[in-house]
Amino acid sequence: MKTLTMILLALPLVIACTSGPSKWELDREVERLCAIDGGIKVYETVKLPAEKFDQYGQIRIPYKEIVKPEDEYYYESSTINLIKGNPELLQLHTQFYRKSDKKLLGESVVYMRRGGGMPGPWHMPAFSCPEKEDDGYLKRQIFIKGMKEKL
Repeated sequence: MKTLTMILLALPLVIACTSGPSKWELDREVERLCAIDGGIKVYETVKLPAEKFDQYGQIRIPYKEIVKPEDEYYYESSTINLIKGNPELLQLHTQFYRKSDKKLLGESVVYMRRGGGMPGPWHMPAFSCPEKEDDGYLKRQIFIKGMKEKL
């Protein structure tokens, strides 16, 4: 009975270790892909009046699907699952646009390995590249505080 219990407890670990690429292999692939086209590209910076920013210095830019007539800018994002399973490899792509002329202001490409740890109720391990370049970082590079508008 003890042997059967040990086999049943070890089975998920054995399956995780023998199926698909390893966590280490996907981390190297994340680094390789990141070196090719990962990171941010800013094509135009936009100076906005201080009134457009909240008390934390953030500006609200809506997702394309919920943009309102009065919004001047919007963003799109996509997630492509390059390798499915556990672990998995993802590409996260975000683009910010000016609504009036649909001009691309900047974009971010992040590669991420998610999973690969022991199965359980805890947080899934992940590795991404580039680390600091999330949607908020890109937005702060495009939209900057300009001078206060004079009345």
